[in-house]
Amino acid sequence: MKMKKALTILIMTLTTTLFGQVEQKSNFSDFLPKGYVIFEEIKGDLNKDGVDDYVLIIKGTNKSKIITDQSRGKLDRNRRGIIVLFTKKDDKKTEKNNYELGAKNYNCFSSENEDGGVYFAPELSVKIMNGNLYILYGHGRYGFWEYTFRYQNAGFELIGYDATNGGAVVNNQVSINFSTKKKQEKVNTNENAQGGDEVFKETWKNITINKLFKLREIKDFDEINMTIY
Repeated sequence: MKMKKALTILIMTLTTTLFGQVEQKSNFSDFLPKGYVIFEEIKGDLNKDGVDDYVLIIKGTNKSKIITDQSRGKLDRNRRGIIVLFTKKDDKKTEKNNYELGAKNYNCFSSENEDGGVYFAPELSVKIMNGNLYILYGHGRYGFWEYTFRYQNAGFELIGYDATNGGAVVNNQVSINFSTKKKQEKVNTNENAQGGDEVFKETWKNITINKLFKLREIKDFDEINMTIY
């Protein structure tokens, strides 16, 4: 009997390893690494099962990263990260849900209190739409840039990048589709544009990329260089 029980446990362990079954937990806090807190929660359907999933923006709590700025006072410069959780409805049809880890990257975002020099630092925002995960940096009059991730091949892969240079008047726009390996660029040719009356010259090119970036592999979003494509 003991031998049979041990064999059953071994088979279950091997099945989990081979087929990639992921442990489920019932609380967000169970996924937090030590020394981190939840900074923001975003919900939306990421796997098109009709159930809201969750993205947690997390933040470190290292006291040595809290500084005193001469003009801005006390600033928390702890970096931020991201945890993506898929919601798994309880088979017993109770109010309680379980959550399964979809992706994690604990330090890929700078703090919200970085020094922007003569202008404020880019502001990070995260949203879920049409099953995709969007990571957006807004920079006021300097424009914005956005990364689009989709869950595929057992991870969140970067499938798109969009950037706009300029605020009220758009100087140029770039859109990269990493799935089709195409890049579109629009350059405003109307030097007297006041905003909304830009005249864009559009060009397309093929890009070379060996594999798609995975969210879990990005060390620092501030260091990503999209000008190479």
